[in-house]
Amino acid sequence: MKMRGDTRCLALVLLVLCAAPQEGFAEPSPYAAFDTQTTAFRDFLQSLWPLAAAKGVRRETFDTALAGLEPDPAAPKPSTRQAEFDKPLKAYLADSVTARRVSQGKAMLRQQSDVLAAIEQRFGVPRDILIATYGVETDYGRAAGGKDIIRSLATLAFTRKDRDIFKDELVAALVMLDRGAPREKLRGSWAGAMGGPQFLPSAYLKYAVAYDGSGFADVWDKPQDVLASIANFLRASGWRPGLPWGVEVGLPERFDFAFLRNYFRAFSERGVSRADGAALPDHGEATLFLPSGARGPAFLLSDNYWVLKAYNNSDSYALSLGHLADRIRGAPGVRARWPEPEPMLSRSDKAEMQRLLAQRGFYKGTIDGRFGQASRDAIHAFQRSIAEHPADGYGSTEILRRLRESGGTGRR
Repeated sequence: MKMRGDTRCLALVLLVLCAAPQEGFAEPSPYAAFDTQTTAFRDFLQSLWPLAAAKGVRRETFDTALAGLEPDPAAPKPSTRQAEFDKPLKAYLADSVTARRVSQGKAMLRQQSDVLAAIEQRFGVPRDILIATYGVETDYGRAAGGKDIIRSLATLAFTRKDRDIFKDELVAALVMLDRGAPREKLRGSWAGAMGGPQFLPSAYLKYAVAYDGSGFADVWDKPQDVLASIANFLRASGWRPGLPWGVEVGLPERFDFAFLRNYFRAFSERGVSRADGAALPDHGEATLFLPSGARGPAFLLSDNYWVLKAYNNSDSYALSLGHLADRIRGAPGVRARWPEPEPMLSRSDKAEMQRLLAQRGFYKGTIDGRFGQASRDAIHAFQRSIAEHPADGYGSTEILRRLRESGGTGRR
């Protein structure tokens, strides 16, 4: 079985995390004095010419794009808070998969049926997944952002010289201009994510495609280019045709929770069944995910779920995207009840749990207070070691209490 850790992947989460201050790093405070730093700012931008030239950017393009540019005083300071990690999954799901978003997704499914059929045939990614990604990323283009990304990335590169990603993305944006992208099109979020797919400039250069083959991929104003570009990214990230992203399942009584990962067939042999009564896939690996523990909904996740996390490395994000795709396709919502009440661990509590699990030899990932599969595997292993039932891999307040009381630094 493939081992998947708590990794950071492409797109906005990567950028936000990269913007967060490192432990022990003294956060600079340049934002209050931009008016006195314009000269230093422009000198800094000129220092980037060798990097841009090495990427093939023409001097005329470089000078025109940066001429008269001033830092953006509205650029936000780095933050470690993210709704994907700090909001209960049930609440995040409710905010992401709204009736309006489902209805609009269904309308787009009908309106773009021919386009979607061609894209699906070419890239092998289901149309409902493409529309759901568009919906979750920018609410079908309504929340794509209107910031001048050249200015935003230049500001971030200047104020966060410890983070090369901003400098590299600024140069990638200059490459886009040099290849003919209209300057007025380069609009997006404060962090440089652009258009319907919310691609960073480097991702645009790799994955953006024009549906009609015209050369320029207009991911700002052409939905067909947005959908084709999302499909290209997901295919390149490893999407496997013929597998769902995941399915809601029911667990049999006295399910032993011996493992969280196996093949779909193995789960079926142990009495796990789809909540909608259909058959489980007869091939592929699956991961049992219980986002609220054994008392709440249960899902079997396929390899394609991890492809969705390449867009944003958050279970809340990926589960919401997959669920929105199901609803757009006509499937009902989550059938099982979410437990009430459901105490949620703070980021510091989660980090403490990761440290305690690491001390006992169960966890080898980053101590970041963000639970992913590596954290759930470690919790599951700890539960098995103390004969806890159910060993559901759920990081509850009770598990944290048991870890605090158990002490020691080795497996028991």
